[in-house]
Amino acid sequence: MTPDDLVEAMAARGISCSITEARRICGHHISLGKDDDALVRPVRRALMAALDEHIERRGLEVVEKVTDDFDGFTKYLFRHHDGALTEAVRIPLEKEGRYTVCLSSQVGCAMRCAFCATGRLGLTRSLEAWEMVAAFRAVRADTLRDHPGHHVSGAVFQGQGEPFHNYDEVIRAAKVLSEPCGGRIAKEAITISTVGLVPQIRRYAAEKHPYRLIVSLTSAIPERRLKLLPVAGRFEMPEVAAALRELFASVGSRLTVAWVLLRGQNHGADEVAALQKFFAGIPLRVNLIDVNDATGSFERVTERERVAFVEKLQAAGIATRQRYSGGRSKHAACGMLAAQRLASEA
Repeated sequence: MTPDDLVEAMAARGISCSITEARRICGHHISLGKDDDALVRPVRRALMAALDEHIERRGLEVVEKVTDDFDGFTKYLFRHHDGALTEAVRIPLEKEGRYTVCLSSQVGCAMRCAFCATGRLGLTRSLEAWEMVAAFRAVRADTLRDHPGHHVSGAVFQGQGEPFHNYDEVIRAAKVLSEPCGGRIAKEAITISTVGLVPQIRRYAAEKHPYRLIVSLTSAIPERRLKLLPVAGRFEMPEVAAALRELFASVGSRLTVAWVLLRGQNHGADEVAALQKFFAGIPLRVNLIDVNDATGSFERVTERERVAFVEKLQAAGIATRQRYSGGRSKHAACGMLAAQRLASEA
């Protein structure tokens, strides 16, 4: 909860909680990651007793942790209270001693993107905000144990699940993570990804949230996009482009789209022409990501093919950024570790 949430939750139960007390409580449990009640004074004993009675505090069980020897990406597999499995990834940043955490928003996913391991798991349920915050807390605490003095300074909702399919809980979690007495992450260091759910993009634009939004396009050609991202059957490219224009009008800054590079499929001049057609007049950045497909159905592009695609994009005035696809040797793509564990337990 944010401090305001806590004040309201206690008031609904007829219990007085000042905003100062709420900030101290949230700071103790979320910012400092403490599970005991030895709080900084003054917080009334009666309020602490009421918290114990009315507020449930849970953590997540870390059932597996693997670190890639090559790049230091660390994957965590969590078991939730109902036995569900989700993942988070601790990602080293360019600045030494800094990390961002990739968080899941659902158990599995309903979007069924062709190249995604999580999509093959199907959707079990959505996570509540506390579960996402608990995953962040667990990774941050482990980081401090592994690397004293290092710091988790960012979060990205791009793990298992479609964040905008769980819009309210993801936004709530982002608010808690960006609270000074919550996760203490700068708002601009929180990223939310979506595969292109148009109503939620429009809602996000209207609500003017301060977090970065990335839309996973992977293809701008309607027929190809439909084969790769089945959600394109519900929200076609003209609708997605119109929603992104609303977002651009709201934020007024360059928009970012994610592009999973698939050899022989989505790195030709036809894709560049489609981007120009749908996003004319909008400053666009394309984040290029190498596919990490456990099934072998999709191949990574060669370096020569990547460079050729980047040159075409830049010639069209479209900015690019190569995003590193890390942890490859340790099944770091979302859903891989969970799928392995489910298979072994079955």
